[in-house]
Amino acid sequence: MKVIYNNIIPFRGFTAMNLFGVIFARKECEPLGERTLNHEAIHTAQMKEMLYVGFYLWYLIEWFVKLFIYGKKAYRNISFEREVYTYDAYEGCLTIRKPYKWIQLIINK
Repeated sequence: MKVIYNNIIPFRGFTAMNLFGVIFARKECEPLGERTLNHEAIHTAQMKEMLYVGFYLWYLIEWFVKLFIYGKKAYRNISFEREVYTYDAYEGCLTIRKPYKWIQLIINK
């Protein structure tokens, strides 16, 4: 996974952003921690499952829907994020997560 450290992407207040499998991280966060790298690696796997563009489209749609339901807590309730936060603390997280697990989390709490 390629990590590009810079002062532009992501905006201040965020550590890293995954764009099509390339991680953009704030320079002041160098080096990224293992949990953040795991987090982004799981997102990359999700992107591959959704053929990248589908991931971003679904992410935005689900965020808008969850924004009306959860308000400021919309981000943490997006199915992709719920899956990531379940597994990102574990070494070898990509081997223990089941492909398409996020689909079960769209509606299920």
